[in-house]
Amino acid sequence: MIFTDEAKALYLLEKIGYYRLSGYWYPLLADKEKHTFKPDANFETVFSLYKFDRELRKLVNAEIEKIEVAIRVKMAYELSMAYHLFWIEDASLFSSSHNHLATLDKINEEYMRSNEEFIIAFKNKYSDPLPPACIILEITSFGTLSRLYRNLKPSKAKRDIAKSFALPDIVFDSWLHSLACVRNRCAHHTRLWNSLIKIQPLSPRRPQRTWLENNTTCSNRIYYVFSMIIYLLNEINPNHTFKQKLEELFAKYPNVDRAAMGFPPAWQNEPLWAK
Repeated sequence: MIFTDEAKALYLLEKIGYYRLSGYWYPLLADKEKHTFKPDANFETVFSLYKFDRELRKLVNAEIEKIEVAIRVKMAYELSMAYHLFWIEDASLFSSSHNHLATLDKINEEYMRSNEEFIIAFKNKYSDPLPPACIILEITSFGTLSRLYRNLKPSKAKRDIAKSFALPDIVFDSWLHSLACVRNRCAHHTRLWNSLIKIQPLSPRRPQRTWLENNTTCSNRIYYVFSMIIYLLNEINPNHTFKQKLEELFAKYPNVDRAAMGFPPAWQNEPLWAK
C-alpha cells in the first residue's frame, strides 16, 4: 500500500485502529489470501472511505430516527385505542408468552435506568409497574419496539399500523426488524458502506406506493435499505430531503463505488429514486 504521509497514517492507525480500518482496504487487495495490495492501493483512499462511511452512518441514523418516532406514535395510538393504555403488559395480545416476558424484562430495565423527567415524575406519582404505552414507548429502544410489533397476534390494529406506512403487516414487520439492525450498526459505529445486511427485509408484492421496479434487486445490501427509507419517508414526510443529502455525500466522496453498496446499473431509472 502507498503511504503519502506515513506520520498521518501511523496517527490514524493508533487512534482508529488497525482492524476497523482494515475493512476499508479489503477491496484494495489483489490477493485476499496473501494480503497483497493492488499496485495503486493508497492509504488516503482507505481513509476517505472511512470518512464517507462515518458520515453515511450519521445520515442514515438521523433518517431512521424520524421513521422510528413515527412508528412509536402510531403503535401507541392504534393499540391503546384498540385495547387499553397498558396493552404492553397484556400477555393475551401476544403470540409468544416467552418472548413477551423477555421483552417486558428489557422494557423494565430501560424504565428503571431512565432519568427522563417525565419518567421520574411518573415514578414519584404512581405505583404502577410500568407507565401507559404512550409514555413507556418513548424510552424503549428501536429493537424492543420491533420485537413488540413482531410478537403481536394478528389483528386489525396490527394491520392498521402497517397500513399507515403503506405496507402489509408481514412486510412492515420485516422492514422494522431490518431497520432496527441497521440502526444498531450505526449506533455501534459498524461499517455500513459495503456491508451485507444480515436481517433481509421482504419485498412488497403489490406496493401501495412507488417502489422499486427492478424485482431482482438484492435485499441484503445498503441500497435496498436506502430504498426502504425513501419509501417510508415519502409516507411520513413527502418533502423529505434524504435523497438530496445522499447525493451531496456522494458528490463529496466521488471515488466511492456505488456498486459495492448494491446499487444496480440502472438505479437512476427507478421512479422511487427520481429527483
